[in-house]
Amino acid sequence: MINTSVAHAENSAQNNYCQGTPTLPTGTVLTRCLQIRPEQRYFLYLPRKKRFEDCRVFVSVHGISRNAKIHARFFAQFAEQYGVVLVAPLFDKALHPRYQRFGFDGVRADIMLQYICSEVAQFTGADVSQLYMFGYSGGGQFVHRYAMAYPEQVAALAVGAAGWYTFPDPSRAFPYGIQPHHKLQDLHFDLERFLQIPATVFVGDRDIERDDALRKSQHLDIEQGDTRLSRGQRWIAAMQSAAEARGIKTRYQFESLPESDHSFSRCVRRGNLCGKVFQHLFGE
Repeated sequence: MINTSVAHAENSAQNNYCQGTPTLPTGTVLTRCLQIRPEQRYFLYLPRKKRFEDCRVFVSVHGISRNAKIHARFFAQFAEQYGVVLVAPLFDKALHPRYQRFGFDGVRADIMLQYICSEVAQFTGADVSQLYMFGYSGGGQFVHRYAMAYPEQVAALAVGAAGWYTFPDPSRAFPYGIQPHHKLQDLHFDLERFLQIPATVFVGDRDIERDDALRKSQHLDIEQGDTRLSRGQRWIAAMQSAAEARGIKTRYQFESLPESDHSFSRCVRRGNLCGKVFQHLFGE
């Protein structure tokens, strides 16, 4: 059972810091606007400790429902327990219509996340040099691609029920493989480096519906499977195979969540998703 007492203490009138240099309170979910791009919002939770200089930073990215505040509320108690700073960016549809792939159109979501983390570091002193990342559904697509594109910025990765994946295949253009795409020419993928990032995929054991949000094609179904459950398993297997072929020993894991379908809140309540994500990222 998720303890939402921390989240219920939130007062949006007091916690909406969109202007000026803030004095940031701890122990509550804050709504922030990025100072250099005020239209870019994010949610922030600071644990109740006096100094943040040694705090690690956890980033949680929403799916296409864009429920970033819900992510922040559910994860807040774990950020408090583990003493980490929590950041949940909001990639709204107007600015980021295809944030899952960083943005072939619209504002680049990967660059906005870097701006957000830089601002958090500026105001708190928290360590953003190595991020601990989680994303659910479309957010799971974003975070595993972010780790592939910026492996030097990611310490560990957890993916929740992504609809489909970028495979460690240099012969195919991004986002299907890691060959640079002509619309994102600044992205270059260091295969050896991102294969060293430990990753776990979590998918509900009932997440087998081919709903409207699931990307479908004959080629994708053949390569990755026809459900989120099978696609997560195949991506982990592909990453393990690529790492082993290069003599890299990295922890890749797949875990199904009991009595859970493609619902973030049900995965949290029934499958203990938040606790398992933090155990994977921070438990050892």
